[in-house]
Amino acid sequence: MNRAELADFLRRSRARLEPSDVGLAAGARRRTPGLRREEVAGLAGMSVDYYTRLEQARGPRPSRQMLTALARALRLTDDERDHLFHLTGEEPPRRETASGHVRPGLLLVLDRLHDTPAQVVTDWSEVLAQNAMAKALVGDLMSRPPGRRNLARLFFLDPAARELFPPEDRPEHARGHVASLRAVTAARPDDPRPAALVAELRSRSEEFARLWEEHEVSLRRRNTKCFQHPVVGRLELDCEVLLSHEHHQLLIIHTARPGTDAHERLNLLRVVGLQDLTPQPAARGPEPA
Repeated sequence: MNRAELADFLRRSRARLEPSDVGLAAGARRRTPGLRREEVAGLAGMSVDYYTRLEQARGPRPSRQMLTALARALRLTDDERDHLFHLTGEEPPRRETASGHVRPGLLLVLDRLHDTPAQVVTDWSEVLAQNAMAKALVGDLMSRPPGRRNLARLFFLDPAARELFPPEDRPEHARGHVASLRAVTAARPDDPRPAALVAELRSRSEEFARLWEEHEVSLRRRNTKCFQHPVVGRLELDCEVLLSHEHHQLLIIHTARPGTDAHERLNLLRVVGLQDLTPQPAARGPEPA
């Protein structure tokens, strides 16, 4: 691990970004250009002290998951992401497989969507990034530990996640998750992550196992989706799906038609923000292992 080079690279990468580049308000006048350390730490989901020590060339070696989070927070390109891994003595993720690294251009689009829920997910439903409106709609999934942010896993193993959808819509959601995972595991048989997810869900969810045996195949596409939000009530939203160049990542955007009740409630959700969201884990029951 080259601590000095890593520290310099992190400082320079932070200095070139403005708050608006990552969806943050500029706030008070800044003495120096770029993001503050606490802003990068917040975006990466790490403590300010830990990030500060990395910039001071005295921090411990970051984990691969933390390097991925730093690359996302600093809006690094694929080449810059690989350089970050090399500086810590780690082998970069293979580019020919689905990566957890979100391209800066895709994050730029996400950051500009201030008034509508949007999130970036992998083709096997692992959430990689959310804007504030998405967190207000479905909860802050990025605050969960890695491996606990998968939409399919949450739907089948976390009862609170199912409550976000009206009961009559849940069978369709279930079939959609299973059919999408079928397509992905067949398309990338050498990728262990979707295969491991399927194995876990087949062993822990009777519903998933039954639907898996039906061998339906489909990929996520544009549709209309209803949410039952605990604060603003029912929202019927149009769901647009934009694919990345490799088709391994999807930008999912939920919009409401002007003049509808859903549009008014979405505006209310933007005011409510992250207040009064779904019950906290202690009230919802244990997190699935």
